[in-house]
Amino acid sequence: MRDGGNDAVRDLLFGWIQDEANKAAILFNEDVQSVLVRRVTAHYAPDLTDDELEAIGRDPFLIAHALADPGNRCVVTTETTKRRQQRQNRRIPDVCADVGVQCCDTFAMLRALRFSTRWRG
Repeated sequence: MRDGGNDAVRDLLFGWIQDEANKAAILFNEDVQSVLVRRVTAHYAPDLTDDELEAIGRDPFLIAHALADPGNRCVVTTETTKRRQQRQNRRIPDVCADVGVQCCDTFAMLRALRFSTRWRG
């Protein structure tokens, strides 16, 4: 049995994203600079294997997009810092700090955007 509340929210969000203005506002349509991806990847390790690169996934691309305009872009992640991690196990906040990119968690983003549900408890 499906949850009607979740279905309603899903339908609402689906309808919202179908609006071209909303879609354009949240889609990031910019090519990443390969030199920036290489710069970010080097902060994981200079000699990563193919398996390590696969484990890292798309994180260097995300960080490289922010690095293209570090004064105006911030990476939002649920990961927390773990400075002792090395190579493919490095965390996004640590790599961002190393390359000079702003990074925050979801709650900091919501506070910065002054998001509110206006719920009263």
